[in-house]
Amino acid sequence: MIDYVNSTRTARQLGWRDRLHRITQGLDYAAPLGDLLLRLWVAYAFWVSGLTKIQSWDSTLFLFENEYAVPLLPPEMAAYAGTCVELLFPVLLAVGLGGRFAAFVLFIFNLVAVISYPDMGSAGLEQHKVWGLMLLVSLLHGPGRLSVDHLVYRLWLAER
Repeated sequence: MIDYVNSTRTARQLGWRDRLHRITQGLDYAAPLGDLLLRLWVAYAFWVSGLTKIQSWDSTLFLFENEYAVPLLPPEMAAYAGTCVELLFPVLLAVGLGGRFAAFVLFIFNLVAVISYPDMGSAGLEQHKVWGLMLLVSLLHGPGRLSVDHLVYRLWLAER
């Protein structure tokens, strides 16, 4: 004989668990897109800053000589190094090529920017904190499935 009361309760419990499982699977499926959006967002911020530096090199040199106190480097060398970092590593981060290394370099660069510009306002400091957290996520989590790193791993490094 079939126990309809208990079978209904089991169906309800399974339905709830099944819905939760489907939601979790959907979030897992969307995670690579989230990784990509995170990388693109923070890469764009640094890329635009690098473009601004090369648009007016005289202004950039003036800022590095008079405003920024980059430790251990002469102002002109710091200007060149900073501009190179802001133009190269955001591209690597965005496409996910050497993603963790690019996130690490930009994380350190972000930290140096905060240290070397003591007159940064509270809004600028908050923005650098957000960028730092985004870079830390990319550094610790990796660039994700929508990246050149993942493609290289799948094509050449994964055991077959």
